[in-house]
Parts: sequence; C-alpha cells; structure tokens
Amino acid sequence: MAHILILYGTEGCHLCDEASVLLRQLGLTWQTIDIAEDDTLLERYGKRIPVLSRLDNNDELDWPFSHEKIFQLISS
Repeated sequence: MAHILILYGTEGCHLCDEASVLLRQLGLTWQTIDIAEDDTLLERYGKRIPVLSRLDNNDELDWPFSHEKIFQLISS
C-alpha cells in the first residue's frame, strides 16, 4: 500500500535537498511543504527540518534519516 509522504522543509535547505535525494533513490513519491510559509509549521519544525511524515498516521522521522529508517516509517 502506498502511503502519502510529506517532507517538511524550506527552500535553500541543503539537508532538505539531501532528504529529497534519498527519497528519489528509493523511488518514492512525496509532497514537499515549505514551513517558511506557515508560522505554526515554522514553530513546530523550524529546528528539526527536514522532517518526513506519513499523512495517514502522522508518524514522523527527523533528520538525519537513512534508507533503512525510511523503510521502517513506510512499513509500520
């Protein structure tokens, strides 16, 4: 079953770019949400980005994450 993945980050964040590379390597599809456009998201994720989240159960994975950690997130 495919899960909807959200990558919270912001433009110009090199760690967010690295996270996108990992997701691309795994052939996953995700939506990127720029936290700079929302004060609530900026407060929640500002010091944690990038954060990968599963929309269906709200599980989150803080950076740094690996292929293995991503697989654990989407397999739970």
